[in-house]
Amino acid sequence: MTAASVIAMAVSLSSQPASAFIVFDPTNYSQNLLQAARALEQIRNQITSLQNEAQMLINQAKNLTSLPTSLLGQIEGNFSQMKTLLGEADRLAYSVQDIESQFTSTYENIGSDLSSQQLVDGARERWQTSVSAFEHSVKAGAVAVDNIEGTQQQTSALVGVSQSAVGVLQATQAGNQLLAVQAKQVADLTAMLAAQGRAAALEQARTAAAQEQAREQFSRFMTGSGYSPSSVKMFHD
Repeated sequence: MTAASVIAMAVSLSSQPASAFIVFDPTNYSQNLLQAARALEQIRNQITSLQNEAQMLINQAKNLTSLPTSLLGQIEGNFSQMKTLLGEADRLAYSVQDIESQFTSTYENIGSDLSSQQLVDGARERWQTSVSAFEHSVKAGAVAVDNIEGTQQQTSALVGVSQSAVGVLQATQAGNQLLAVQAKQVADLTAMLAAQGRAAALEQARTAAAQEQAREQFSRFMTGSGYSPSSVKMFHD
């Protein structure tokens, strides 16, 4: 029975095809695994490249984002306020073309061909011009002082948006507006100094004209050229 069993097993094994046996090739397996790892690495690199490109596009969009805060309207309004005040300067204004003729007729025309009343009227006009110039200077200083609080608020707001800027464009726009605020401060200071200098110059011119007029009147008095004293009312109710 044992011999018959061995013979039957041998016959059954010899009857199975060769393809029924599984053969493991470690070299082929390692090569396939290496190829799969390389393919996975390439996919990872492609994903990383796509992420970098997406981030670059996001950064470009941020750099092109405009600043949501704009104070240029307020700054231009401050410029207009001071410019309007400078335009209100009466009598001797800031016009270079008109100053020479007005100055000559008001401060230099104190000759012997004028009557006593004309001399008095000229002195009164020069005094009123000086008073007007000092008033104008005070107004210019007041406008410059009033603009300080607004300038501080504008500077604080622009510094805040500059620090929170999401891109180059926003930072650049905030910087430009800060420069505009500084330019406005310089303009206010220039206007105030110009008004003060104008007032001081007119007062010095009035003093010099008064001295010249005093010499003319004294000369007429000494030579007896018809000088007659007259009352002068410098202040009015």
